[in-house]
Amino acid sequence: MDRRIASGPARAARLAVGAALGAAAARAAYAALTRRPPGLNGLPGEQVWGRTNHRGEPVTLLEGPAFVAGAVAGGLLVPGPGGRARAAALLAGTACGALGGYDDLAGSGASRGFKGHLGALARGEVTSGAVKLLGIGATGVAAAALAGSPAPSRTGRAFDTVVNGAIIAGSANLMNLFDLRPGRAIKVGLITGTPLALTASGSAVVAAPLGAAAALLGEDLAERAMLGDTGANALGALLGLAATRLGRGPRLAVLAGLAGLNAASEYVSFTKVIARTPALNRLDMLGRRPAEPAGSGSGSGVGASVPAQAHAPSEGPSSNAQAPSSASADGPA
Repeated sequence: MDRRIASGPARAARLAVGAALGAAAARAAYAALTRRPPGLNGLPGEQVWGRTNHRGEPVTLLEGPAFVAGAVAGGLLVPGPGGRARAAALLAGTACGALGGYDDLAGSGASRGFKGHLGALARGEVTSGAVKLLGIGATGVAAAALAGSPAPSRTGRAFDTVVNGAIIAGSANLMNLFDLRPGRAIKVGLITGTPLALTASGSAVVAAPLGAAAALLGEDLAERAMLGDTGANALGALLGLAATRLGRGPRLAVLAGLAGLNAASEYVSFTKVIARTPALNRLDMLGRRPAEPAGSGSGSGVGASVPAQAHAPSEGPSSNAQAPSSASADGPA
């Protein structure tokens, strides 16, 4: 596994080409999808994908499918990665995006977080979040196995597959926790993905997803669209896949961080932590419209006419705010 820091014109060119391909594909997909939003079960596309934001204004979840299309298409075309890496990226991006889309369109607010979904499962109730939780876990392991491991022994390869699968799944779930305010998940993705783009082996994997995310950031910040579970889960999974190309020590550190943050989300609101930390709050608000004055009631009438509130103004420790049936939506998984 190549652990060198990327340098030289060839690697920079590969990163630029991958980002450009991802951006172009994402913008083309977003334009096509929003021009004719796909319907479902006889419902018009505007109703299927429409949500309201924390201002009570309409937004679309089609940013998520557009991101998946851009990241996957760009990843297949970018020069550099081998066939196994391309196949792993295709699996991680499409499967995690599809599972997120299932939760976007079929989820309910009855259970939230790991405890809520697993508790419901223990009672014999299969929630959309539980399906997504188990599905993303299986996808992470499958993508890790497909990507392969340089370990010389069978035990070492098995260990890498488990660790790498947990990184992919944990990153997919964690990114979804940040998609609660305009632009936040994409900002987190760009900040965490940039160091991975500078590594020799991770740059080709992460180039197209970063380009696709950057190309859609304006729509998100302008509150016209949002990633939803579809885009956030796929973005996190692809960044996690890039992180699996690091050496064993850094990977274990990444896994520990992901486990800690996912566990903390059961008890702590990331939105409240960000709001109370001046530097994080300034970064979170960068490029966003100013917050509505308290008690303005700007969204009181609009939200009742569409399925859910997106980027909800207040959430529990691990709420999702993107499920179609309630403003108090499913948890991170």
